[in-house]
Amino acid sequence: MEDSPVSKVTIHDVAVRAGVSIGTVSAVINHKSTVSKGTRQKVLKAIRELNYRPSAAARRRLQPAEEKSIGLVIKEVHNPYFADIIIGVQQTAAEKGYHVLVVSSERIYKQEQELVDLLVAKDVEGIIINPLFDEQADLSHLFDIKRRNIPLVLIENVRGIQASMVDVDNVDAERAAVEYLIDHGHKHIVHFAGPKYSMHSDERIEGVRKAFSAHRLVIDDEDIVHVGARLEDGYRAGLAFFRDRGEARPTAVTCYNDLVALGLIRALRELGLRVPEDVSVIGYDDIDMASYASVPLTTVHVPKKTMGSQAAEILIRHIEALDAGTIEKICLPARLVVRASTRSLHSDDAGAVLGAGPPSSAAS
Repeated sequence: MEDSPVSKVTIHDVAVRAGVSIGTVSAVINHKSTVSKGTRQKVLKAIRELNYRPSAAARRRLQPAEEKSIGLVIKEVHNPYFADIIIGVQQTAAEKGYHVLVVSSERIYKQEQELVDLLVAKDVEGIIINPLFDEQADLSHLFDIKRRNIPLVLIENVRGIQASMVDVDNVDAERAAVEYLIDHGHKHIVHFAGPKYSMHSDERIEGVRKAFSAHRLVIDDEDIVHVGARLEDGYRAGLAFFRDRGEARPTAVTCYNDLVALGLIRALRELGLRVPEDVSVIGYDDIDMASYASVPLTTVHVPKKTMGSQAAEILIRHIEALDAGTIEKICLPARLVVRASTRSLHSDDAGAVLGAGPPSSAAS
């Protein structure tokens, strides 16, 4: 579905709908006492019907200062990845004088729609959202946000929606992770992918394929396994995939995120397989627990707090009309952090563990 241009409602449109002058609409917005109660009600009704969005300064004259807030919609409140994004958004929003209303869809699309409606009803100044993708997702609630002229910033690219976005270069980061394994002698590599309708998952799969192609290798379709995004997804998929594989098993697995990787490591341990001696494992995100796992996890570090902070900065610029009409797309770099869950297969390395050592102190 392509995003059609949204015609911005103007103060002139409100005046025509209410049957008054532009000066009268301005007087209502600015709380001038010269406007009668009946006329004021007509103007406010027209503003609601047209979804008119005055400037940020004017909106603050229409509502109490304590209601100066933005909304943040995440997928899972218990996922450490989102915890760091929340911190980044809240820190920047607080510096700019905004409260943050955080809501979580818990990966339920209907719930995400309802939460967006709730934030709109609470008259937030703008919305940051990491949208959910599944077979039911028609993204109508995102188009509705735009139709209402509510400032919007996405955390994850969405095809067909013309909106500002903050994300990381998933393709390049996953490519680098797989090439790292290939460079250290791994040829049979499996990728535990995320949810089927996730743009992040699609981009990381593309990165896997690019790495194989660059080294003139072919990855079988059966070696791309959609498992999900949660700890238990990695655990269950690990048991199902590695049970009874014997020597035909892969020597390495890259995972959609750290939670999947940590679940996989537990499954491998229960099956009597050692990490990294039998199977090397790479995660994605670099959540705090990755460096404190029983086998410190090699992973792709994502600057999560920076993502949240930059999303908040962009949104507030949109709200305060400092860059009205501008669409900003920021793609931050992600980098591989090598710890103890990977090893080299080259004979001259004698199967050395590639990244033993203390937890990374990388900034978020």
